[in-house]
Amino acid sequence: MNKIVIGSTDRSAKRIEISAAALHIIAMTFMLMDHLWATLLPAQDWLTCIGRIAFPVFAFMTVEGYFHTHNLKKYMLRLLLFALLSEIPFDLMYGGTWFYPIHQNVIWTLLMGLLGIHLMETVHKNQKRWLYVLTAFVTVVFGMIFGTLCMVDYYGVGVLTVFVFYFFRGRRWWCLLGQFLALYWLNVELLGGLMYPVQLFGAEFEVCQQGLALLALIPIWLYRGRQGYHSKPFQYICYAFYPVHMLVLVLVLNFVNQ
Repeated sequence: MNKIVIGSTDRSAKRIEISAAALHIIAMTFMLMDHLWATLLPAQDWLTCIGRIAFPVFAFMTVEGYFHTHNLKKYMLRLLLFALLSEIPFDLMYGGTWFYPIHQNVIWTLLMGLLGIHLMETVHKNQKRWLYVLTAFVTVVFGMIFGTLCMVDYYGVGVLTVFVFYFFRGRRWWCLLGQFLALYWLNVELLGGLMYPVQLFGAEFEVCQQGLALLALIPIWLYRGRQGYHSKPFQYICYAFYPVHMLVLVLVLNFVNQ
């Protein structure tokens, strides 16, 4: 059966598929929308609502990056480098100051998740199953606590989101169900947040803003392992986009407020 591949030159397909490159662009776009709300357009709540989609996609791609990278050490060092480079733009955007210790940027969240996955995978490959289960339990608990204490973006829940895509990696029905239920619990039950009243076909109910993060599963489930466009410049553009766009937004905001 032919398939349509988003981010691919194959146009003869019927099945919709999203490449890794397209996923990165989707995540960056939704993140930009969320940050536009946080800086220049605070009255446009729809921007932050749809921006909830960005983080789960980044968390998913971090896990995929772990299993597909040719050099794990370089992968982790790149994340560390851009976590450091992003901290001042992040602090300026969210705290209005060069040093804002009560909130750290999201790359620290992803890096913590990546380190936890590496620990669990190392034990999984070299030790007995019971030790892997014990290590996984301790890593999850420690990730939740450490992420919260370090006040990384999305706190410990963010670290657990990365672990969700590790534990439920794959396309079996129970993996997809596990991703859905875990993201619902993390975003709606743990993070919670603003509730929006909705009327639909005469019925009235409320939708949790943070729960809109579950919409990220749509592009994630359309990804089937295809890398799509890839080059060193594109790779570093994706990394650099995070600190650069925050710095640009801060500069524009300061100019507007003068």
